Amino acid sequence: MCLAVPGRVLDIGEKDGTRMATVDFGGVVKEVCLEYLPDLQVGEYAIVHVGFALQRLDEESARQTLDLFAELGMLQEEFGDPWERAAAEAGAGQDRPFDPAPAGDTAREARQP
Repeated sequence: MCLAVPGRVLDIGEKDGTRMATVDFGGVVKEVCLEYLPDLQVGEYAIVHVGFALQRLDEESARQTLDLFAELGMLQEEFGDPWERAAAEAGAGQDRPFDPAPAGDTAREARQP
């Protein structure tokens, strides 16, 4: 699922000619494009979807939505570690911890008992 999530602008800058912001989504911080909201300022809230700030939002509405998403586990679903999620869905880690080293990796082979 892909949500539109409210976030608070922490800082604003430019990257490759595009106005960008660092945005806090209830503890998860991501880079967001501000091209659709060029007048958004530090400290304001916006609804963000697939990396684009789409609509300004008041603080109370943003906090209520973030609290609800957190309660429903939707923030973890949206922002959780995709490797961790894939491993859990595949049942990895039940017999031994997940080892992300590729096959043939001598460092990994040296760690094997």
